[in-house]
Amino acid sequence: MIHQEYQYLNLLKDILENGVRKVDRGTGDVSYSVFGRQIRFDLSKGEFPLLTTKKVYWKGVLHELYWFLSGQTNIRYLVLNNVHIWDDYPYKIYKLKVKNQKLKVLEKEEFIERIRTDEKFAKKWGELPKIYGEMWRRWPTRYGKTIDQLKWAINEIKDDSSAHNAIVTSWNPEYLYTMARYEDTSHFPICHNMYQLNVNNEKLSLQLYQRSADVFLGVPFNIASYALLLLIIAKITGYQPGEFIHTFGDVHIYENHIDAVKEQLKRKPFSFPKIKFNHDFFDIDDFKPEYIELVDYQFHPSIKASLSVSGGYYEKNKK
Repeated sequence: MIHQEYQYLNLLKDILENGVRKVDRGTGDVSYSVFGRQIRFDLSKGEFPLLTTKKVYWKGVLHELYWFLSGQTNIRYLVLNNVHIWDDYPYKIYKLKVKNQKLKVLEKEEFIERIRTDEKFAKKWGELPKIYGEMWRRWPTRYGKTIDQLKWAINEIKDDSSAHNAIVTSWNPEYLYTMARYEDTSHFPICHNMYQLNVNNEKLSLQLYQRSADVFLGVPFNIASYALLLLIIAKITGYQPGEFIHTFGDVHIYENHIDAVKEQLKRKPFSFPKIKFNHDFFDIDDFKPEYIELVDYQFHPSIKASLSVSGGYYEKNKK
């Protein structure tokens, strides 16, 4: 049997060999990309696809997913749990707004410390509205109420195993890119923008469509996060886990990640770990991060690389 992780490693090779050079118009960051790829992970045998050819930040995966599932939009929850994978975007927005007001700009470390210690400051500057958690659990409607897409999708497959419509989307044009008015924009680029649940032969599968994917830094997180989401929903609904299918639009390697990618490609995968639930829950709102245990995770050392804060709102010819 070929280890399932080679799908990811082969995707890295594909981009190194065939990637087209692109430049982000907002940041100037260079990447090399291919378009339209797919990888699949079979969860039915108990293996959990947490990549092993470099250490994946499991605590970050677990708390970020709970942040989404609980509908939160303020990074203070993550900061209080010492998870800093979302620090850059609120800080980017803060710098933009403070500079426009001609006020003194805090350094990033000071900014995050204020988020941690000052609830009022966090409420003002730690918000990332209209992102995943809010869109999943509180989609805004024209008539003032909200829609809980995730709970609806879970109930659909519980009630009807033949359902073809259990889709959750985060892509709302009203708040994105040049489609948005400046006062409405989320400033944040929704990347993993839609997923669908499906049941075949009493097995639950989940397919993610990710329109833009930083394959070195982001995709290992995305694989683990949505595979874990599949396991959580399977436990709630009583189905057995099936496949996690990860479908990509533009999947890319940033130029400053190339050496790190080449280092990772020298490594051979270990066996995947397993996920254990240590507590029962029967509703998505009852889930807590501490109900999850990661078992037998063996990995190669971490490979550091810097995050590109690309995408989001872009105003043409703004000076």
